[in-house]
Amino acid sequence: MKITFPHMGYLNIPLRSFFNNLGQEVIEPPAINQHTINLGTRYAPEFACLPLKINIGNFIQAAELGANTIVMAGGIGPCRFGYYAQVQREILADLGINMDMIVLEPPQGGWKLLLRGLRRLTGKVSLLAIFEAGAIAWAKLKALDQLAQRVYSIRAQEISRGSTNRIWKQILTHIDGANDLKAVQKAADCGYALLQGIKTQPHKEMLKVGLVGEIYTVLEPAVNLGLEEVLGSMGVEVVRSIYLSEWVITNLVLHTFYLRDDREHYQLAAPYLDHFVGGHGIESISNTVKYARAGMDGVIHVAPLTCMPEIVAKTILPGVSLGENIPVLTLMLDEHSAEAGILTRLEAFCELLWQRKRMPKVRRQQNKTEMELSRGKLSVAGISGH
Repeated sequence: MKITFPHMGYLNIPLRSFFNNLGQEVIEPPAINQHTINLGTRYAPEFACLPLKINIGNFIQAAELGANTIVMAGGIGPCRFGYYAQVQREILADLGINMDMIVLEPPQGGWKLLLRGLRRLTGKVSLLAIFEAGAIAWAKLKALDQLAQRVYSIRAQEISRGSTNRIWKQILTHIDGANDLKAVQKAADCGYALLQGIKTQPHKEMLKVGLVGEIYTVLEPAVNLGLEEVLGSMGVEVVRSIYLSEWVITNLVLHTFYLRDDREHYQLAAPYLDHFVGGHGIESISNTVKYARAGMDGVIHVAPLTCMPEIVAKTILPGVSLGENIPVLTLMLDEHSAEAGILTRLEAFCELLWQRKRMPKVRRQQNKTEMELSRGKLSVAGISGH
């Protein structure tokens, strides 16, 4: 069995660790590049989500390197991700690429399918070995998520542009090379020390912007065109709404044992959207409200073009922007998105945020009053996602 999987941020590091520690051979697709996107666009349906197209490109490139087994997540609910695997399997078969696709369905859709998929991947490996491999992979994912949060803050304050990016690449290499739990902790400690050594301007005035939207476009730099790095180079601290470790805990652990608590999301989103729309639609609304009330300067909403849950969120966000008095920029991305166009929009958006931030105190107070009045009017009007 020669296993491959789609790229999404740094997910490849814990996944490779897990399968390698189970004695499986892993053949990773090359890092996402224009050729990957071109392959996916050529063979996927025209109006399919960009993540599906890129996944197809990943799998074709991995097959060319010798992979014969794909590990793919499944899904349930009103989001097209739930049938990605089925569509991708048919496309690959039409191309004469006969790869075994093991779909790991979410446990809330039934334990049997998930356990069956895991057993096919692990074979006769003992439960203890599976647990140990999973513990190391989980430690790597947690460490990377925690270090990434530090990176987003430091990058906006660094004196020498690009120094944080260089350190981040070293951190990824160190975490990737760790072979046991102690080594992972040592690599994480080394990462914090390296970040601490970056020269910064701690009292520098900077913008703080929340990043919300669909998980793949939030996490994958090749899709969002390095959004976090670009904003960091502009002196903007990014606060990301989605981290993989949090997603795993919420969706695969708490949801499975009926311990998931979404009350805060629904309460925050209620004046604007009062029901589940699939994907991260309601979280895009609730996190925007949360960031506004936390005093952040703005919010950037990213999603693939044609993504139904995020299209719903996109139509509602102007009302949230008005009601909560926070600027919101939406970027709907597809294979035609270009760095120059995105950069121009980000520069204009940040200029707007700087103007607001430097607005005289009296005017800011007037805006706050107007915001409270607008919020009251919106509540009375009963604006929602209907």
